[in-house]
Order: sequence, then structure tokens, then C-alpha cells
Amino acid sequence: MNLRMWTYDIAREQCPDLQYLRALCKLSLDNGYNAIGLYLEHRFAYPSAPWVAGKEVLTPDVIEALQIEFPTLQIVPFINLLGHFEGFLYTQEGTGLAKDRFKGMQADPENADFQTLCRRLIDDTVQIFRSNLIHVGGDETQQLGKTDEEKAKVYAEHFGPLAQYVVDKGRTPGVWGDMYHEHPAALDSMPKETIVFDWQYFKSPEHTSKLFRDRGFRTVFCPTIFTYNSIWCHLPQSELNVREHAEAAARLDVEGVCVTTWECGLFGCYNTILPCIEASGQILANAAPEKDRGYPLENGTLAEDIAIYAKAETAELFLKSFLKHGETDEEWARLMGCELQKLGGEWAFTGIRSAIKSRMFLYSNPFLLWLRNGPSILSGPGGAMELAERAQMFTKDSDQRGVCQLIIKSIEFLLQVEKASAAYAEGKFGEAITFLSPIRQIFDELEKIAKATHINSCGSQADAFRCRAAKKHVEDVIFRIKQYGNGTLGYTPSFETLIHPKFVPHDQANWWLINSWANE
Repeated sequence: MNLRMWTYDIAREQCPDLQYLRALCKLSLDNGYNAIGLYLEHRFAYPSAPWVAGKEVLTPDVIEALQIEFPTLQIVPFINLLGHFEGFLYTQEGTGLAKDRFKGMQADPENADFQTLCRRLIDDTVQIFRSNLIHVGGDETQQLGKTDEEKAKVYAEHFGPLAQYVVDKGRTPGVWGDMYHEHPAALDSMPKETIVFDWQYFKSPEHTSKLFRDRGFRTVFCPTIFTYNSIWCHLPQSELNVREHAEAAARLDVEGVCVTTWECGLFGCYNTILPCIEASGQILANAAPEKDRGYPLENGTLAEDIAIYAKAETAELFLKSFLKHGETDEEWARLMGCELQKLGGEWAFTGIRSAIKSRMFLYSNPFLLWLRNGPSILSGPGGAMELAERAQMFTKDSDQRGVCQLIIKSIEFLLQVEKASAAYAEGKFGEAITFLSPIRQIFDELEKIAKATHINSCGSQADAFRCRAAKKHVEDVIFRIKQYGNGTLGYTPSFETLIHPKFVPHDQANWWLINSWANE
């Protein structure tokens, strides 16, 4: 395979500085990669769109310094020019570019201003990056149109000319492959120079990639490190996914493999998964075309594929990579990456984003975790807190301790809310407040973890503010219990009502909940 690459997801609130990127580039070369992909979206200081550059974004001068210092490492820009454009859309200057007003993450491909912006962003990228490969995105564009024929036409008319624009600039366009699986006719509009990145996170891409290979397109296989669907990282499934992709790439002699990493916001920490990146590089560099690993290469439904992956237990190569950093690293990784998922429930391997991270932090209402997941976590088999406390004994730094503390603090939060709910139901409103009060400290401590991750791993700045928003909502709920738990409204609102951000005194019927039109 010609290309051995991994992608660093800067777009999910990462704040990489030159020193951190230098370390990642060196790690890449030391472990057999010949390219590193920088997944940018809005986290890059594009000269043509200065209004999108938030604090601590990646800058052109950093890219120039890296390209001079690491001339043998291809630094590949990943820009996304239709879906996943939300970082542009939700700025004031980008408001008019959305497909649907204040909804979704897709720009309007038929908007002339957006089309002009796409070309300017390509111009910026070509001028700043020396990489032959320019990835223009194209995945998960569900807001295209009503019929399949219409969607294929709109998609083709947008990405065909953009890819050709890259070709005309003397570079090679890259696109994600998922929408072409849904709309194969759109391939007719793509220049043959295009490289299609086929990402399959729950099976080998051997069969899915046939669509592209048969049409004469060079193809890159894209496994993932499973952080987005985990409280930390699912190691057995990550190793399986990388190995299947690497072996299929060797067997079919495709263009290469790109190991993806996603969503190290929401208390993710890149420092803790770097041994996974190291192990993946070694797998790519030494891939052999094995024919059978005991898992089917082609399965049925997505649910069936996920169920097969959930049975994976071996993370031998990944754990060896942690072992290189110390015996305690290996044991910590085994507990957090292998043993934790065996507890099942919210800790198990699934195909969706971690409910714990999402409901604790993403929606500014941490009580959602108690409301939707509390019963299964608190009444399930248990053991997560004990396992995290045990793993904490093997941590070597604040990054690893932060992973353990996230688990411990999440469960402590649920336990306190459960006690408060029970006291409230018994009319013991003072006790309910007493149980909720320590939760403020929980979010103070989590905020410290978020700040440490930002410093140590150039991680999310938003996570600290998410903790503050969560703490503020807890304080609001405490105030509501003080004000309205004593019958001053003439009725006692349910605990579930009081913890909701849309609670309004005297709206006894919760119209915002019952009438869907009022909740939009």
C-alpha cells in the first residue's frame, strides 16, 4: 500500500500548538506512517474566512514549520465542504449558508455564496499545504433532498466540480465513500483522479470497496479507534477494525489505509490513545494478506455487524504498545479498554456515541443521564466504579487519572441525584437539597480535569464550560426546590419536571413536553 496515514480530529475542539504537532509528526514517522491527516473543518485559520477562526485554532505558519521540519511526512488537509460544516454555519457570518435554518450540520450546495466559499477554502488549502492529496470531505450529507435520484443529482453537481477544481490545481482530491454507497450514480460526475476513502467501522471494507475499485477509483480503507462510542476507548474492537482493514488492503493492493480518530472532545484525551496510534502504524507497516481472522468479512445488517464486533476480546498488539510505556500503562489500558466494556449496559461496545458523555455534558442538563440511563447504570450489574478505582491505582499521570475520575464522578452524580429524587418524593425537600449540593463540587472537579486535558493534550476548551453549565443547572434545580417544593404553586411539580431546563412555574401540564410543536 502506498499510503499509511492516521487522522487527528482537530475539528472536535482540539487546540494543537506547534510543539504538540511536532510530537505527533515524530510519533507518526517512528511508527511506520508516511502521512498524517489533519481533520480541520472550522478549526483552521483560513485566510479567506477569518470570521470562522476561534481561539487557539491551527494556523498556516504552524503548517509551514511542520512541512519544513518533516519533509518526508505528507501532512494531508481534510476539509469538509458540505456536511459537517456546522462550525461555519453557526457563526453569524455563516448563518445564511445552511441548508435548513438552525438545523443540522449541512450547508446548502445550491447556495452561490457557499459554492464560492468552497473554492476559496480549496485555494487557501492548496496554497498552504504541500500535500498532493486534498481531502474535500463529503460524508453524512443527509439533508440533500427528498428522493434518491434528487439526492444523487445534487451531490454529484456539488462534489464533481469541486473535485475537478482540485485536479485543475494540480492536486489529487479525496472524498469519503459513504454517500456514494447510497447514491452510486454520483460517481459518474467524479474525475477519475479522485481517491475514495471507504470507512467501515464494524467490518472489513473488502466487499464495500468493490463499488469504487470496479469503477476505476483508487481507494483508501479507513478503520477507526473507537473513542466516540466509549467512555474512553474500546481496545479489542479497535485492534480488530485496524487489522481487518490493513489485511484487506494488502490483499487487494489498494491505495492505502487511513486510521481515523474521532471526537476527543467530551472529555476525550489524545495523550491516552497515542499507544493505539503507535500500534496501528505497526499493523499497517507489517500487514499481511491473511484470509480469515475468525470474523466474517461481509455480514448482514449494521446491527449484526456491531454484534459481531462486540464479541471481540483480543487487544494483544494494542496492549503491547501500552506495555512499551510501562507495565502499569498496560494494566490501566486493559482495565479501561477491555474489562470495562464487559460490564455491559452503558459501558458495552455499541455503534453510537457514549450516552454518559453526551447526557452529562453535551446538552447542558446533566440530569438527562439520571433520567434516561440512571436506572440501568445504578440497578445493573455494577462494578464500574470499583474497576475505575482499581485502574486509578495504575495511572501514571493526570491524563489517565482523568479517565478514571470521569467514570467515578459520573456514578457519584447518579447516586446523589437518586437520593435527592427519593427524598423529594417523600416530601423531604431539605434532604433533597442536601443530596444535590455536593454535585456542584463534582462538576468543579471535572472542570479541573477538562482544563488539565486542554493544557496537556491540547484538548477541548469547551469541556470546562460544559462543566460550568452543568453546575449552574444543578444550582437552578436547588433554587427551584427551595422555591416551589413547599407548595407555593398550589401543587408540587414532579422531580422530573423541576430538573428540566424548560420548567416554568404554573405550567402544571408541562405543555412544552406534551405538545411537540411547542418543543421545537
